[in-house]
Amino acid sequence: MLTELRGYLGQSLFERVAGPDGAANRARIHDTPGPRWFGPDRPIRRVHGDASMFIGGIGALLLQSLHPLAMAAVAAHSGYRGDPWGRLQRTSTFLAVTTYGTAEDAQRAVDQVRAIHQRIRGRTAEGLTYHAADPHLLGWVHAAETDSFLRAHQRYGAHPLDAAGCDAYVADTARVAEALGVIDPPRDRRALSRRLSAYRPELRATAEAAAAARFLLLQPPIPLVARPFYAGLAANGVAVLPYWARSLLRLPRLPVVEDVAVRPAGRALTRVIRWAMSP
Repeated sequence: MLTELRGYLGQSLFERVAGPDGAANRARIHDTPGPRWFGPDRPIRRVHGDASMFIGGIGALLLQSLHPLAMAAVAAHSGYRGDPWGRLQRTSTFLAVTTYGTAEDAQRAVDQVRAIHQRIRGRTAEGLTYHAADPHLLGWVHAAETDSFLRAHQRYGAHPLDAAGCDAYVADTARVAEALGVIDPPRDRRALSRRLSAYRPELRATAEAAAAARFLLLQPPIPLVARPFYAGLAANGVAVLPYWARSLLRLPRLPVVEDVAVRPAGRALTRVIRWAMSP
């Protein structure tokens, strides 16, 4: 019975994250012979293969929403409300291909994303123009994602990285960022922290960012039976945000509650996900 439950949970989670083509994509990514961008010992493989990514992904979306131009592009073109699972599945497949796939497949995935970015242009409600291929905007999305994934892994990962491993993870992600068009991405934690600080004067919680936060935290498109499970992940996604990002989004910080309830729930949930999906 326990084995059946494990199989059901693992398959359900995999189908949600990877989509209907998940099994075929997994076989292609992992079984196709050829050189990879990252060898088996690279930290990016450890971080992106861990259950902490469920928490890091929520944190990354919240943090990324704070750049008005990036958020305007997401709101107008990503379809995150109309097809949230499709967007998640496309993103997870891209991460899997660039992290574990052959160098040829990884470059093909990057080329496809760059072609999409070239077509995405528009104006914010204030009349400011944006272009998804802008290296400056790409740099913000990359820095926010890298910081969130690393924070979540160090707090909830099965095997957190040491200091050198954290720097190496940032360097690994820079390889993908450069391929996507980011100019001089940070290559260690200190540079990543400086890069995030450099963006802070540009950041604010627009109406679109607030709507995205409500959607992610209060109106997720998931069955009622799974809401408590998701609420625990979402609360921990908030908890990994930098303090200044939580302040901008008006997400309260309750240290006692987080220490006593939120973080233990995050550790328990990631253990369950890891147990269910490891086969």
